[in-house]
Amino acid sequence: MSAPSTLLHLQCSQCGQQISAASIQNLCPCGKPLYARYDLKRAAATLNPQSLLMRAKSLWRYAEVLPGCQPVTLGEGFTPVLPAERLGASMGLKSLYVKDEALNPTGSFKARGMAVAVSQARHLGAKVLAAPTAGNAGGALAAYAAAAGLKSVIVMPADTPQANQMECRAFGATVVALPGLISDCGRYVAERKAREGWYDVSTLKEPYRVEGKKTMGYELWEQFGRKLPDVILYPTGGGVGLIGMCKAFDEMQEMGWIGAARPRMVAVQASGCAPIVRAWEQHRATAEPIQNAATTASGLRVPSPLGDFLILRMLRETRGTALAVSDAEMLAAGRELAAAEGIYAAPEGAATVAAIRKLAAAGWVQPDESIVLFNTGTGYKYAEAWQQALQD
Repeated sequence: MSAPSTLLHLQCSQCGQQISAASIQNLCPCGKPLYARYDLKRAAATLNPQSLLMRAKSLWRYAEVLPGCQPVTLGEGFTPVLPAERLGASMGLKSLYVKDEALNPTGSFKARGMAVAVSQARHLGAKVLAAPTAGNAGGALAAYAAAAGLKSVIVMPADTPQANQMECRAFGATVVALPGLISDCGRYVAERKAREGWYDVSTLKEPYRVEGKKTMGYELWEQFGRKLPDVILYPTGGGVGLIGMCKAFDEMQEMGWIGAARPRMVAVQASGCAPIVRAWEQHRATAEPIQNAATTASGLRVPSPLGDFLILRMLRETRGTALAVSDAEMLAAGRELAAAEGIYAAPEGAATVAAIRKLAAAGWVQPDESIVLFNTGTGYKYAEAWQQALQD
């Protein structure tokens, strides 16, 4: 690591209670997610634009604002920001970009969160890590657990793409495939973790996956010449990446890197599972669970996100918005992205293409604004979905 961590403690994202970071933790006693908090004044003394010039281009370059553990790394982070000029021109947008998280280890942004979560879990003495998954998180957990010499238990819906199921087994994980949704898998882990001795690394149920994901925000600042883009579109299932980037922006402001202005954050969901969109449209602070959630974008099939109140708060605070696209729209947009820019995206990433086209047509974004679409994973893991799309 480039410099020592400045981690102080954990703090509840809702009630503000402080909790020790010296031992394994899950949720706050009030039931809400915990945030890692740092001595940002001390961090800023060594984490600055000058020092970053000398550091390896991985997410661990931001060591001062990550937990102080020995990294379990497979080369994650610092994925490219690719100009999407032809795609943008078709919408009248001059500065459209794709942040391509498919180039992370295990083919998705989930590598970021799991790299940090597994590293800290090993540091704090965990032996068996368990999580429910819609696909990519399971593959990432299995890979990093293997690299750390730990055991993992991956619980996934039975209809999870075969590529995700196969990679988990290849990494040596115990795979449990259940009928139902990720929420059913979450209950399975919750009911068994104490008895089995598992450490639950479910989305937002431990504090450090969000720390890995927040590095996407730090990277954008560097990649845009020490400033931030105007608009960010993020495919939102559990929403950890959106939450993490907003946390990063707050840390960056406290360290004096940026001012109070923020990119307008856009949560993009699937029409068949859009709890955040529905809550946004109803001007609610929390989201109601979606019944009978269905979408080919397995990462967006999260009917009841634990961080709903955080996502909705961040959309309001950044003057953002939330919108849903159909499976047909996202798959058509994925074909368009691939043909125009050579980026073979996961359906979740392709959803942002369909969403920006709607926002551009509505005038919600302006032609000269800098806009980043997040492709959160590789299309190569979604053979079943793309096979159907290419036959239509």
